[in-house]
Amino acid sequence: MSGIQDQLEIKFRLTDGLDLGPKSFPAATSVSNLKESILAQWPKERGNGPRTVKDLKLISAGKILENSTTVGECRNPLCDIPGGVTTMHVVVQPIPPEKENKAQTDPKQNKCLCVIL
Repeated sequence: MSGIQDQLEIKFRLTDGLDLGPKSFPAATSVSNLKESILAQWPKERGNGPRTVKDLKLISAGKILENSTTVGECRNPLCDIPGGVTTMHVVVQPIPPEKENKAQTDPKQNKCLCVIL
């Protein structure tokens, strides 16, 4: 492969239907780098955005992509059209509310008080 085939046009579809891109990526780009690109492009006016790459999952052709996978390995010969745009779906893992998370990990909340008469 050389030239244009070493590049993949990818757009990222968010859960509300908004698309980021399309943008061209080299075939050797890792999924982790794609996630970093998504973080950089994320619309600032959205309150439910991811904080880190760990908050994102990318799905292509029904498969959750591993961070170490490259764009070239994500190609699906049945779905990809030469010169076409590949759509990857972006899922943001929900961030637990601070109060609920603190209550679950606070050891003071788990104390048992016993009274002997």
